[in-house]
Amino acid sequence: MQLFFESSEESPGVRGLSLLPGAIRKYPDSVRTPRLGWGAVRPDPGPGYLEPGWAAFANSYRLVEPPPGFRVAWADYAGPFAAALERPGLLLCQFHPELSGSWGKDLLARWLQGAGEYRTGAEDGVGVRTGAGVRPAGPGAADPGAADPGAPGSRAAAVSRPPAEPLPGTRSVRIIPCLDVDAGRVVKGTRFLDLKDAGDPARLAARYEAEGADEIVLLDITAGIEGRATRADTVRRVRAALGIPLTVGGGIGSVQDAAVLFDAGADKISVNSKAVRDPSILTELADRFGVQAVVIAVDAAGRLPGSRPEGASPWEVTVDAGRTRTGMDPAAWARRAVELGAGEVLLTGRDRDGTGLGYDLDLVSEVARAVPVPVVASGGAETPEQMYQGVAAGAAAVLAAGTFHFGRRTIREVKAFLADKNVEVRP
Repeated sequence: MQLFFESSEESPGVRGLSLLPGAIRKYPDSVRTPRLGWGAVRPDPGPGYLEPGWAAFANSYRLVEPPPGFRVAWADYAGPFAAALERPGLLLCQFHPELSGSWGKDLLARWLQGAGEYRTGAEDGVGVRTGAGVRPAGPGAADPGAADPGAPGSRAAAVSRPPAEPLPGTRSVRIIPCLDVDAGRVVKGTRFLDLKDAGDPARLAARYEAEGADEIVLLDITAGIEGRATRADTVRRVRAALGIPLTVGGGIGSVQDAAVLFDAGADKISVNSKAVRDPSILTELADRFGVQAVVIAVDAAGRLPGSRPEGASPWEVTVDAGRTRTGMDPAAWARRAVELGAGEVLLTGRDRDGTGLGYDLDLVSEVARAVPVPVVASGGAETPEQMYQGVAAGAAAVLAAGTFHFGRRTIREVKAFLADKNVEVRP
């Protein structure tokens, strides 16, 4: 969508295609960016491809003032913006329809099959929905560009106005099941040890999407230790079963490794040990794929007795699946990683992992305060109450594994609990 306009603050001095008037603006500093998550989308009244629903976003820039002549779908993140524009034969989206679950799938089906296209009524020059395909506005208009939707007297000439009330989505919290994979199977243990089989990753991913999961994280937990990249075939199988965002990590040691995983269907890649040893990889990944696609995984453990320097954090970063301690302050490392190009922090409290004791809330709070990007809390959550506590500590998303894998809690149960606590979640 952004390329169609004249300019963007993302690339100062670089002109867009200039097919449409206007500029793309950055979100204000009052919200965490990039925006990674879901938001309500509400289109202008009338016929078209777009219908009200929730869409998956991964962006730091947006169109605030849409040009006239379009039916606009509005969303909200620190203020209203145009999430999509449409007119006969043209649909521009700021969100990702292919990652927006059944709502996005239905939107793409209407677009591809023509069920949401228009037929012009001679009385007003405005399209109405048909199942037969586009009938552009105006006599002799053989293609979408031939009609002038901004002509005086056309209903489409009016400038769209955002809804009077803010739309849900600015504070929407994501619920993320985690698939720790070893040898092609999902496993779960305690503090990264004593692994138990939990099922097939593709089947679990499909089940979690049906239950309302907002995203899936897939971590090949032995890839780094074995000195190999994440198995792309596993990623392909999961992606084939999934219509929501997918983050993949484990053994990513180069831009080439990441490219293979993106080609296999990952939407974001998570880097841990390699980034600690060679932080420049974060910049290389961000330059190639964008900050919205780069996650820094921070595994933190409490310092051993007597090992804490004066004034240092009580936690330290660990690598190699928790086997190697680095002495690095988790908050300081997360902040540096973001400066280098990470767009999200996946924060795991290693001491809590698999225990059911809940997240290390002080750790979550400390890291969330240190960075301007979303933080995903991980490690130890068993109950909806504990996940709520993670949100209250500053997490933009909460991740859990065993409690979902083994049926002790469901995603719907967690979302209902959070909604009762006035936490915004996607329905």
